[in-house]
Amino acid sequence: MTPSIFFVSLLFIGISMVVSAIMKSRFAAYSKMPLSARLTGREVAEKMLRENGIYDVKVVSVEGFLSDHYNPLNKTINLSPDVFNNYSVAAAAVAAHETGHALQHADAYAWLSLRSKMVPAVQFSSTIVNWILLIGVFMARSGNTTLLLAGIALFALTVLFTLITLPVEFDASRRALAWLQRTNVTNAEEYPKAKKALTWAAMTYVVAAMAAVVTLIQYIMLYLSGNRRS
Repeated sequence: MTPSIFFVSLLFIGISMVVSAIMKSRFAAYSKMPLSARLTGREVAEKMLRENGIYDVKVVSVEGFLSDHYNPLNKTINLSPDVFNNYSVAAAAVAAHETGHALQHADAYAWLSLRSKMVPAVQFSSTIVNWILLIGVFMARSGNTTLLLAGIALFALTVLFTLITLPVEFDASRRALAWLQRTNVTNAEEYPKAKKALTWAAMTYVVAAMAAVVTLIQYIMLYLSGNRRS
């Protein structure tokens, strides 16, 4: 890894840590704010599914902190214990967001479909791309940029995946917030806080995407520089 890439990586790691810390602090604060509707995260998800005519998706509890996710393969909304069992603004926001992904799946939302199709390739790429880039950078110093180009192609796949993730996450939050407001599951005081919680969660994806794009550009510049030396 060159000094410039290392510096940029450290910079975005720092930004990511700050955004993540703010997001977690928001979640912790709003987890202590009881939801006036007295619905747990599980009940919020089940209610949102029913009201959107979806009956083949299960809401289940999984271990972990903020481990909440929607699995399109087995059609399950997986909620962490803090969300599944909790009567709070944070639990309602997270549960509605993950249900938003289930709505995307039911609607055949194009960005979610594309993202799901990319998962196997990205999983394979992630296991080897760092080694290929590392070796490719050393070889590029002697003018051989072939392996570096291969690494860039693999890394570009990961970058594309992070970029496609952005509209998927933002749309899921949009669906969640619209439903929370329309159904009065959150009142006038609770809704802005649910919105803030989901906004900061989305920011973690934005930072990851920015870091990936900048790093890709630096590797491309390194490749071009190696070609000029050869």
